[in-house]
Amino acid sequence: MEQVRVLYIDDDAGIGRLVERALAPHGISIHHVGSGEEGLKLLETEKFHAIALDHNLTNETGLDVLARIQRVTVDLPVVYVTGSEDARVAVAALKAGAADYVWKDVQGHFRELLGAAIRSALQQQRMKAEAEEAQRTIREERDRAELLLHEVNHRVANSLALVASLARLQANAVQDEAARSALQEMQARIMAVAGIHRRLYTSSDVRIVELGSYLMSLVDELSAAIDAADKKNVVALHADADIRVPTDKAVSIGVIVTELLTNAYKYAYPAGMRGEIRVILQKLGEDTVSLAVEDDGVGWKGTGTTQGTGLGTRVVTAMAANLQSKVEYDSGVEGTRASFRFRI
Repeated sequence: MEQVRVLYIDDDAGIGRLVERALAPHGISIHHVGSGEEGLKLLETEKFHAIALDHNLTNETGLDVLARIQRVTVDLPVVYVTGSEDARVAVAALKAGAADYVWKDVQGHFRELLGAAIRSALQQQRMKAEAEEAQRTIREERDRAELLLHEVNHRVANSLALVASLARLQANAVQDEAARSALQEMQARIMAVAGIHRRLYTSSDVRIVELGSYLMSLVDELSAAIDAADKKNVVALHADADIRVPTDKAVSIGVIVTELLTNAYKYAYPAGMRGEIRVILQKLGEDTVSLAVEDDGVGWKGTGTTQGTGLGTRVVTAMAANLQSKVEYDSGVEGTRASFRFRI
């Protein structure tokens, strides 16, 4: 059994000797001092595993000494010893930081109880230290995993940006207009996903994307593409603040918005016309969000023959299904209004 060194503070030297003799067979070595002042000085030079502290001292109470001990060290468990029948004394000691308390009875049974309380307090101290070490290890592993995930998102974003650049170069190199258009649309889809990863590697929480700020960067990128294609339409974002969605949902939302915006700037306004395209993000309740892309152009109500290959429509349908939603077209507006709802 490991030898346990205990500092016992009690102004009764006789009781100190009795406690020392009673606990020695149990592997507990008692070092007795008669006052709090002596005990505090001894703590500066010697190492103890625990402290036993009597309530009634000559010039002060154990509570006074306990407060001073707590200012010096919180690593040593303190077992409070009191002969007072007032339970408030024991409660006050526990609130002040004591690990346990023992009633000092006149028959001397408290000596065995004190030994058990000391062992119990040391066990609690060990369990607390082990729990803190485990928590520290978990935090370190979590931080390491988050750092690696940030790095992965950084690399993925860079790789996707490279692929998008290659698609743009290829689009510029081909002569066929349909092929060029398809490559440009593919570039926009890739950049929508890359934008998510850029958000993640700069975010403090890689599981969540702040939707308003993500859509703002997405709109800016697509607006640049519109300008580059001589489509000088204005794209405006109206977004409620602080709408956060899981990463997988943000990917689907970004691809849908990319497709709807691309269709709007390609088909909403005839050649030579300029107009506004609006992206509207609204929170409808605690867990429901509405997102719409609308314009004041020639109008399309979601029925009839689609322009282009129809791939964009299939992409939108698939991404909306991921959100357990579907894109609907408003027949009561002059231009085109495509909207969908989803749960956060």
